[in-house]
Amino acid sequence: MTDHGRRFQDRRVVVTGAGSGIGRATALRLAEEGARLLLVDRDEAGLAETAQLAGGAELHQLVGSVAEPLFVNQVVDTAAQELGGIDVLCNIAGILRFNNLADTTLEEWNQVLGVNLTGTFLMCQAAMPQLLESRGNIVNTASTAALAGHPWTAAYSASKGGVVAFSKGLAIEFGRQGVRTNVVAPGSIETPIQNEFFFPEGADHSLLKRIMAFDQSRGPEYVASVIAFVASEDGAHMCGSVLRCDGGTLS
Repeated sequence: MTDHGRRFQDRRVVVTGAGSGIGRATALRLAEEGARLLLVDRDEAGLAETAQLAGGAELHQLVGSVAEPLFVNQVVDTAAQELGGIDVLCNIAGILRFNNLADTTLEEWNQVLGVNLTGTFLMCQAAMPQLLESRGNIVNTASTAALAGHPWTAAYSASKGGVVAFSKGLAIEFGRQGVRTNVVAPGSIETPIQNEFFFPEGADHSLLKRIMAFDQSRGPEYVASVIAFVASEDGAHMCGSVLRCDGGTLS
């Protein structure tokens, strides 16, 4: 195991979407650096596997959806009870749906925005009192879909674009009160969410070139390393930043 230091020694961290992909990789990276963790995901089995992989780290688990206000309140209350507060909030939970615009239902639209954007809003809103007390920070996860046109992802792109705008607003509203908010925008990352991809009926396959990796796809641990940097004191001079982690795809 690589020695990344102990930048998060005794830091109290909440990670959503921790059952797989970037959320799991982030949880493992921060555990390795000494964090005390509250891990959140809808996937109970995936969450349990993440906890097992984290070894001897102090961690707590909650199963549920960040799109549900009552559950979000439970997450924040649990952080206060079990960790004593929150120093870092990593909003990584997300869902992706590919579809032609004409075939995108309102239910699908609301589901994607409910988790990706509303869930991020609910978590930030509920956690903010504890973050203000600790002078902590937030790392929200967007996507290259928020920064350039992606085909067949109307709801996903809108949700991630909203995450960027929302995060910039928080950065200004709370930055002088000691709470930093930043965004990491991954692309060309090998995660289970990629299994959602399919070509919609009648799709122009050449459009896929716009979102393909420039050099190669890489694993979620590369995004986790960026999140760890931003959330640590190494990123103390960053507030309202959007960091693209996509292997040059949008360069």
